[in-house]
Amino acid sequence: MGSHRRLAPSGFDRGAAAALCMLSAAAAALGAVPAQAAPDADTRTEVDRLYVEAEKATQAYDKADERAGELRREVRTAQDHIARQQLRVNDLRDQLGSLAGAQYRAGGIDPAVALLFSADPDDYLDKAATLDRIGARQAGRLRELQSAMRELAQERAEAADKLAELEKSRKAVAAHKRTVERKLARARQLINALPDAERAAYDRASRGGRTALPDPAGAAADGRAAAALAAARAALGRPYVWGANGPSGFDCSGLMQWAYAHAGVHLPRTSQEQRFAGRQVPLSQARPGDLVVYRSDASHVAMYAGHGQVIHAPYPGAPVRYDPVGMMPVSSVTRP
Repeated sequence: MGSHRRLAPSGFDRGAAAALCMLSAAAAALGAVPAQAAPDADTRTEVDRLYVEAEKATQAYDKADERAGELRREVRTAQDHIARQQLRVNDLRDQLGSLAGAQYRAGGIDPAVALLFSADPDDYLDKAATLDRIGARQAGRLRELQSAMRELAQERAEAADKLAELEKSRKAVAAHKRTVERKLARARQLINALPDAERAAYDRASRGGRTALPDPAGAAADGRAAAALAAARAALGRPYVWGANGPSGFDCSGLMQWAYAHAGVHLPRTSQEQRFAGRQVPLSQARPGDLVVYRSDASHVAMYAGHGQVIHAPYPGAPVRYDPVGMMPVSSVTRP
């Protein structure tokens, strides 16, 4: 497959029309199909639009899901620290209780120690500071207790904030998931409504693209890029699965993250973030292993493989494959 045919704008601006090449392979392949078997142009345009919007929602889902994972880890860390701080507070209370017991056995509880049982430790210390009879050891323990309790209260409040943010993030993940599923379901519904011959032509087009290519032209930028490219090539033929980052399926940015992980490089999860995960170079200077980011909103990403081709996870129903680097408008090229 050597080129991609762009669909008519159909009410969209020029940039959006160019972005409709989510199924660009379909448009190209359909050129070889008899006219009577070609899917209705309006249906193609609508399916392309739904796939583009679904991919944008998928990137939003990936970002929200990544944030939810970060928050879960932060909450676990905070809860562990709170537990340790609570043990410290309990230990300080025990030490002060031992002091009180020793004073009682020696002839009664010191008035300062008696105030330990106040419901308000801050009020206790304010009062205790004015007493002449409080000992230096007691005062030190009490100040330490007060500091520990304040830290504990602050950490509890911060953990509560993180839990609230986590809940918001979970809702965002669920909302983006529903958006993706709704658009993909509508796209599939449109395809299934086509006559058998047109649907078969569309499905053949979706399986277009190349899964074989000569060795990359020119050396990769470095050993890491070569390792990442080798991993991406190993994923050829695996299915597009939205929200997935391998190893059995991928969305576009998930494939890039997975491939570079094999090179020991951690890439951010979304195509928008991956756009800035390295040095940007002109498309004319692209080397195998570089990330090619598409559309002005950076909602799709692929890996340059040489020979004017990229490896990417195109869209639902299309496996990881090679396509021409110019399959849709390139917004930037990034060298991790």
